[in-house]
Amino acid sequence: MGNARVVTRILLLVCVAMLAACSKAPPQALGTLEYDRISLPAPAAERVVAVSVREGEQVVAGQSLLKLDPTHTQAELATALAQAQQQQASLLELRVGPRQEDIAKARADLAAAQAQARDARAYYERLLPLSKDNYVAAADLDRARAAAGNADGQVGAARAALDALLHGTRPEQIAQGEAALASAQAQAEAQKVLLGKLDVVAPRAGRVDSIPYKLGDQAPVGAPLAVLLAGDAPYARIYVQEPMRAHVHVGDTLRVHVNGRDKTYAGKIRLIRSEPEFTPYYALIGEDAARLSYVAELTLGPEAADLPVGLPVRVDYPGAGQ
Repeated sequence: MGNARVVTRILLLVCVAMLAACSKAPPQALGTLEYDRISLPAPAAERVVAVSVREGEQVVAGQSLLKLDPTHTQAELATALAQAQQQQASLLELRVGPRQEDIAKARADLAAAQAQARDARAYYERLLPLSKDNYVAAADLDRARAAAGNADGQVGAARAALDALLHGTRPEQIAQGEAALASAQAQAEAQKVLLGKLDVVAPRAGRVDSIPYKLGDQAPVGAPLAVLLAGDAPYARIYVQEPMRAHVHVGDTLRVHVNGRDKTYAGKIRLIRSEPEFTPYYALIGEDAARLSYVAELTLGPEAADLPVGLPVRVDYPGAGQ
């Protein structure tokens, strides 16, 4: 009897072991902890004249991170403001129209041209009868005729100049002046904005991940001056294998295991990419190595705020494959 009981227990243990071996483990997705990275590019190629924070320091929104040399931009701003002021004065001159003194001068020029024309015409008319009896050379008569015609032309030009002043500024000229003023003012505003950007501030709360350029360096335009890790807690970026994709939805809450931590964190899926992406080597599990993967992101609660970025994570999704 004793031997029979021992054999029975052994058979039961073997059956349990076989059932455990045959049971399918819940699917998993692998990934890493990440933060939203904010890169602050250099707005101008200027020297770094002040660095107010250190790498790893926690900052709040609006806090000054570093400053660039404003000397050149201030000079550009002064030039733009002077040009805008000049264009504004020119536009005012166009709107006011010609001065009365200019009109009076134009009237005087017309009167003088008319007097010269009358004199030239009278001289020509005196010579004309004399030419019939050959008392005047033909060349002299031609010169008198040309002088009279030239004087008449001067009268026409003077009269046109006076009419232009009397009619005032054309609407097209005022429109051009307004456009030139708007362009100059826009240039000045652009320089003001650029001057403000030379004081690099944190756009949102986060932690300083890196400051590539140090005091005295001159970064090219567009180069990252500072990189922030934004957010109160990291999020898990995982690679969902193709067989699991149909079971994973935005808003689902999954169990997140962080490498080196015994605690399990609750993560809520905030997005899933619609297009499959390259699967990193650490997410290739068995047969899944030949299948597509979709990037998904899970938000974690405040209890994960102390977790460092880059840690490997494993996400369980028990509902898939059932």
